Amino acid sequence: MLAVLSAAALVTGVTACTNDESALDVQPIDVQVDQQPAIAALVPPAVRASGRLRIGTNPPYQPNEFKNRSGQIVGYDIDLFKAVNKVLGLTPEFHESDFDKIIPAIQSGTYDAGISSFTDTEEREREVDFVTYYKAGVQWAQRAGDDVSPDDACGMRVGVQTTTVEDTDEVPAKSEACVKAGKPAIIKEKFDSQDQVVTALLLGKVRAFSADSPVTAYAIKKTDGQLASTGPMYDAAPYGIPVRKGSPLSAAIQQAVQYLIDNGQYRTIAEHWGVQAGMIPTSQINGARQAE
Repeated sequence: MLAVLSAAALVTGVTACTNDESALDVQPIDVQVDQQPAIAALVPPAVRASGRLRIGTNPPYQPNEFKNRSGQIVGYDIDLFKAVNKVLGLTPEFHESDFDKIIPAIQSGTYDAGISSFTDTEEREREVDFVTYYKAGVQWAQRAGDDVSPDDACGMRVGVQTTTVEDTDEVPAKSEACVKAGKPAIIKEKFDSQDQVVTALLLGKVRAFSADSPVTAYAIKKTDGQLASTGPMYDAAPYGIPVRKGSPLSAAIQQAVQYLIDNGQYRTIAEHWGVQAGMIPTSQINGARQAE
């Protein structure tokens, strides 16, 4: 790949695949689903009276949430949560935010919920409640033809998106194992967005990156053979929709997600975006604790 493509061409290619939805063969899908009064009745009165749900999200994180050429936020997560809002009889308002600011904004009441590929962890459950809707693992990527082992990446530069579970837990744990074995630590390179992580790998600024499995698969597909996965999938865990701790909105969203699962719209959306491998049969509130 490096012998064939110049740095300028690499940057152009990754920009197209990460920021321009029109460059993809995947357009947003609008599934047909009606409001379900019994579920909508669970929505807190103040939210129901407003008629809207304020949602924090952090694009670009393809294919789950990213922007098209018109600046519209699109993706699997977005289409799914639009369908959830239909069940609840609400209008979704998606607000772009830094990833690490979404949960504090939910806690303060600025947002009602978030949808941004949050891994549901016990640590995060101490701050907010989570409604599970997907299951993903950690998958590393390298440049095609390279030979990186995630379990022996000691001394290598590895890219992550800041405050993701790969940044806070997974790569640090692997780095600590290196140090305990008397080897140099992994040099963790943090980036504000996933497209910056992919660009860094394509340009050789890092030897590998670590991200959630659907995100890694999408990056590999859309960089036309320039990247490849390496190592197994690690630590499969649920994605969750964060909601203010103790809010009855959690139950409303959970039942809405379960309605979509039971009635087929959930599968339609997942298959449309090619992420059906991570579908779940049952949505839970605070699934990380229930999985123990």
